[in-house]
Amino acid sequence: MIVETGIRTGASIPALRRTFSLPEADEEFLDANYPGWETITDAGTPWLILNDFPVPEGYDHRQVRAAIRISSGYPNAHLDMVYFLPGISRTNGRQISRLAPQTIEGQSWQRWSRHYSWRTGVDDLSTHIERVKSWLTNELNR
Repeated sequence: MIVETGIRTGASIPALRRTFSLPEADEEFLDANYPGWETITDAGTPWLILNDFPVPEGYDHRQVRAAIRISSGYPNAHLDMVYFLPGISRTNGRQISRLAPQTIEGQSWQRWSRHYSWRTGVDDLSTHIERVKSWLTNELNR
């Protein structure tokens, strides 16, 4: 089954949570591209949540929530991996490798264990999100 609708439905949409700030350039990028973004802290871990994150055709959901753990020391410290709620699978039934569960705010998210060399002063949240998009596309092409 393919889900076409967004995650947030109904008459009342909860207020967006912004429990900590990100660098100004990141917040401007998020406001322009993912206006439903939130920042939360769960068990001492800071998370960026992208609500209604688009997923390419070929997966069983077209929009999910995506979470990125904000590393201590970011933007000099690296970002890696992404977490999806609900978890996604390929519509052709092929397995996705390097997945694991991750609990965030009591919910089981799907962790995509993907890593790369962080280029301090070059990489930021926008380049990380572009990598997430490429992971989704590359998974469909393998």
